[in-house]
Amino acid sequence: METKIEEIKHVINKIRPYIQRDGGDVEFVSFDNGIVAVRLLGACIGCASVDETISGGIEAILLDEVAGVSKVILVE
Repeated sequence: METKIEEIKHVINKIRPYIQRDGGDVEFVSFDNGIVAVRLLGACIGCASVDETISGGIEAILLDEVAGVSKVILVE
């Protein structure tokens, strides 16, 4: 499990500069039963594009790059 979490964090760290460019940020919260929980920060809070950022960006990349990830959810 720890190796999987490190793999997820590595992919999130590759994504972060793109989100930071728009004044936001993303951080890993947890991984359980295939579900990755993340928290969005900065300009991402309250942004109208948050659903697209999660599903079309972060989730799509994690599903593609990390075996065992089935979903990404946003937590406060």
